[in-house]
This record gives sequence, C-alpha cells and structure tokens, in this order.
Amino acid sequence: FGGITSHKEKQSSNIGDGTMLFAGDIMLSRSVGAYIKEKGDYDFPFLKIADFLKSADLTFANLENPVSSRGVNVGSKYSFRANPQTIQGLLYAGIDVVSIANNHMWDYGREAFLDTMAYLAKAGINFVGGGHDFEEAHRPIVKDVKGTKVAFLAYTEFLQSVIAGPNSAGITNWNMEQIKKDIIAAKQQSDLVAVSFHWGDEYQTKHNRKQEKFAKIAIDAGADLIIGHHPHVVQEVEQYKDGWIAYSLGNFVFDQNFSVATTHGLVLEVKIKDRKITDVNKREIAISKSFQPELSN
Repeated sequence: FGGITSHKEKQSSNIGDGTMLFAGDIMLSRSVGAYIKEKGDYDFPFLKIADFLKSADLTFANLENPVSSRGVNVGSKYSFRANPQTIQGLLYAGIDVVSIANNHMWDYGREAFLDTMAYLAKAGINFVGGGHDFEEAHRPIVKDVKGTKVAFLAYTEFLQSVIAGPNSAGITNWNMEQIKKDIIAAKQQSDLVAVSFHWGDEYQTKHNRKQEKFAKIAIDAGADLIIGHHPHVVQEVEQYKDGWIAYSLGNFVFDQNFSVATTHGLVLEVKIKDRKITDVNKREIAISKSFQPELSN
C-alpha cells in the first residue's frame, strides 16, 4: 500500500463546539492525475486547502472516481480511474468521509469499485453510498463530532443499474421510500443526519424541481442537512424548516477549466453545538489552472 499509513489528526477546538466541512466533487484522474504524476506528489491537488480542511472536526467530500489499477472501461469517453496512491492525497487533506454514490463510480466495473472500497477502508476513510451488499450500502456511517453523533448517508439518481443486492456489491437505491426508511433508521442512532445527493442538471446554477422535492422529503423524514453534488457548478443554499439544503457545492478538485462557474465552488462550513446545527457558512473556493482549490473568502 506504499506510503499510505495512518489517518490525520484534527486540530482541537472548544469542547462541545464542533465544525464540519462539506466539499464538492473530487476527481483525481485525467488531467488532475497527469499533474500529480508530473509533480510526483499525491498531495499536490490539496496543497493550498489542506490546512483549512484539517482545521475542522470532520470533513466530507464526493469522490468522483474509482481508485484502482484494475477493471475495464465500461463508461463513456469521460471515464475516470485514479491511481490507488491518490488516497494519500485524501489523507493529507484531512478528509474523513466520502460519498461513492455517483455516476462515475462504475466507470471501470465491479473490480475497480471493490478496490475503491478496499483502499478507502485500509486508509481509514469512511465511505457511504455503496457497499459489498445492500445492507452495507444503506447503513449509515455515524461519527462523533465533539459529543454530537452525526450519521451520513449518500445516494445518486444515476447508475441505478448497479444497485447493491442482498449478496452483490453496488450503490444505494435511489428510491424515496427507501431513502426515508434509511433516514429514520439513521436518526434513531444519531443526533444529526447528513444526506449526500448526487443529482441535478450539469452546469445549471439553479436547482430543479426533482432536487427540491427529494431534499424536502428527506428533511421531513428527519434529515438535518442535504449536500448536493454533480452539476459541477454552485447552486443555491437554503434553509427548509429546521434543515439546510446545499443543492450543489460545485467542483472541488476537477479539471474543468473551461468556465468561471466550473472553477469556483463552495465548501459548506457547518457549526454544531449541543447536538444541533447552530450556523451554516458558505466558504468560496477558486480552482487554479493546475486544478488546486484555494479559499477565496
């Protein structure tokens, strides 16, 4: 497993006050992978942002590629697969939990998907949105954030041909009744529930009706935070009842430098205290020509 050893240590803050950060799409293949190889540094994409990410008690992101050296390209020409050593960069950046429920996770088939879960597990990075079977895929990851138990779930409206079965690996089922059932179960073992949805229309800065419908149903079922990925651009952040919806955080590490919108994203900063969300802040990031995100506010 090369130089990948242990998970990072988070910096401490006041007892009872916790901070979570939610980042957008991370893609470590294609041109990003070429930069990593050229620099000879798996930490390279995160050099300008790691200190910020590690300052939180927990950091979450969407991993937009399988991590493997195996498999056959079963996707389109826009297919991703990253060197397993790129996991080192995620560790360096202080990322604790990733969603693997997205439209690129099966680009190199079942073998690469299985490898991705294995590499993440070995590095101590939790993953949600997929599993070796249906039960694991739909089971929440529960993390303790300064005494507040936070459950994480993830789903995508895409790639529903490879849903995990009773004895087969795959991603979670994009079915509202199933999602509601999962949220209710997660709420029984946690104080807060954060749900990642990989959804929406690419390059659209406004969310669509389906996104709003699913988000509000999820919050009505007990979710406290909805985190959106996939459009590659930032969409609205709004409060609904006692919950928060970030329809799309946009790109975080991605090689889409063809527009201003695709080179700017959000990191959602969520403050918690006494088992409740007390504040939600939008931290803007800009992505450099070498695909490195950096805080811009």
